[in-house]
Amino acid sequence: MARPGTGVQGRRTNLAAGARRGADPEGKRLRSQGVPPLGPRPRLARSRPAEKRPRPTVRIILASASKARLATLRSAGLDPEVVESGVDESAVFASTPADLAHRLAVAKARAVAGSPAAVGAQFVIGCDSVLDLDGVAVGKPTSARDAVRQWRAMRGRSGVLVTGHCIIAASAAREVSATATTTVYFGDLSDDEIDAYVATGEPQQVAGGFTIDGLGGAFVTRIEGDPHNVVGISLPLLRDLLHSLGTPWIHLWSSRPA
Repeated sequence: MARPGTGVQGRRTNLAAGARRGADPEGKRLRSQGVPPLGPRPRLARSRPAEKRPRPTVRIILASASKARLATLRSAGLDPEVVESGVDESAVFASTPADLAHRLAVAKARAVAGSPAAVGAQFVIGCDSVLDLDGVAVGKPTSARDAVRQWRAMRGRSGVLVTGHCIIAASAAREVSATATTTVYFGDLSDDEIDAYVATGEPQQVAGGFTIDGLGGAFVTRIEGDPHNVVGISLPLLRDLLHSLGTPWIHLWSSRPA
């Protein structure tokens, strides 16, 4: 490296006066004789990234008309078909609320799995929920008057929401089932609040006469357990049941790219 103030020995090039090689003094580019003019540059075809195609979806049937259950499954990445079972719930008896929820879930899944609508389906999911209030099974109110009666009995107290789950793997002719429980604490509602809530019609649509994902959410002070179970289907339990059938939960995601 040259030190400041010293000269650099070697051949000098007059950069200001010397013309660039391949150019004439007037600045025009020169081409060697006998060399044909260059044509347009060939363009290389660019390889496009492989398009991600959705995986073939697993056909799932939900043996329930519950909009809340369907919405819960869809938000979790599943896209089930809905087929109502037609099971007469009043004809099913059990010794405990938990046993009743389990029996109803199994009955609904079996009824749909044995119907023509289930041909070609991989899984049929049946669910049913009841509220255990001091050992008494509380289902959907049969009328507005029944809903008022239920809420006056529930306010300021707690109950256990029990949901029975049954999955039938049609292709393997296998069946698994279990129940999930969530403790629910209700607010101390006034008579006016109960009357107004019942007038909306929501209590008559759900087990126990309440829900946490609608107008009734303000009347539940806290819960202990899986909140999805209160809506009508426990996603963690469903995942465990599918795992016992040899199917990973993520394989049921309907929009998972390949």
